[in-house]
Amino acid sequence: MRIAIVTETFLPSVDGVVTRLRHAVERYVDLGHEVMVIAPDLGVTEHHGARVVGVRPVTLPFYKHRRFTLPSPNVDGIIRGFHPDVVHAAQPILLASSGAFAAHRQRIPLVASYHTHIPRYLDLYRAWRWGKPAVWWQIRRNHALADVNIATSETMRAELAEHGIENLHVVRRGVDTHTFHPSFASTAMRERLTQGHPEKKLLVFVGRLAAEKEIHRLRPMMDRRDDVALAIVGDGPFRGELEQLFRGTSTVFPGFMEGEELASAFASADAFVFPSVTETLGLVILEGMASGLPVVAARSGPTLEQVTDGVDGLLFDSGDEASLDAALERLGDGELRTRIRAAARAEAEKYSWEAASDDLLRYYEMAIAQHG
Repeated sequence: MRIAIVTETFLPSVDGVVTRLRHAVERYVDLGHEVMVIAPDLGVTEHHGARVVGVRPVTLPFYKHRRFTLPSPNVDGIIRGFHPDVVHAAQPILLASSGAFAAHRQRIPLVASYHTHIPRYLDLYRAWRWGKPAVWWQIRRNHALADVNIATSETMRAELAEHGIENLHVVRRGVDTHTFHPSFASTAMRERLTQGHPEKKLLVFVGRLAAEKEIHRLRPMMDRRDDVALAIVGDGPFRGELEQLFRGTSTVFPGFMEGEELASAFASADAFVFPSVTETLGLVILEGMASGLPVVAARSGPTLEQVTDGVDGLLFDSGDEASLDAALERLGDGELRTRIRAAARAEAEKYSWEAASDDLLRYYEMAIAQHG
């Protein structure tokens, strides 16, 4: 197939959407498909044999840490010149909405995928809550153009269906179990992340440091407990505020990590902590599991689809400090922790990016068949 992917974010950015699309592109090219990616122009022109076409980005006032590209008429001409068999619009809200409308105008089969729950995020950015109805209107309008719509969890599929989006399917998740592995545990990394106190319970958070990640909810825990060290790995628009908020606690901000350094940060911890209840999935949960970590996660629909309490992770209720403390006390049970580590790794090994990408390919074929 000739596959055009239009996305709001791509390399060199790092997040769950980019991770999924990067692995998909690699898989498609390896299988002999011809792939073109249209994305914000951040200097990347090729990835794994696929052409990357950049469109000039801008800085949005409410999210200055990352540059996005507004809807552009140039996308229509780029797609017309490529003659794809299918267009995949990943999160069609800005640039990707141009891909959706171009496919509609040119009568090309269209798959639209929903990755970032923007309406929920607006609840956390109070100055922008007024825009929530308009965002839902835009989401419904753009996804109505697609032959096949994709959600990343059953929870999000159900919510999107409640808002009138049709032809919905769920794509499976994936993880690189070679990149993330318990063998990357390091005494030196543990010393670094605990600031010289490796005897403490080391909790690690990995992700974009933004309000929607709800990292600030962990601050009361650090006041109550002197047996916990917290490593907040990543960067983002909320980093400065978080560094101020956690000042004076056993919290370290090592910044952005990747490759073996990131794998070591995961594997050297006692648990991966996931406080957000706004994620559409949270692929980073599987990365923690692949590293052999118990995941200490706030209960939400997508989290419950990935973590079974007491089996491959530990769950707590968001905003309930007693519930979080109870999960941490259970983490102190060595026998339980050993069982959870083994079960978490075994669960992660069920998933691969090859299988997840093949899932997407089947939805492309479905869109082509339904369109025809």
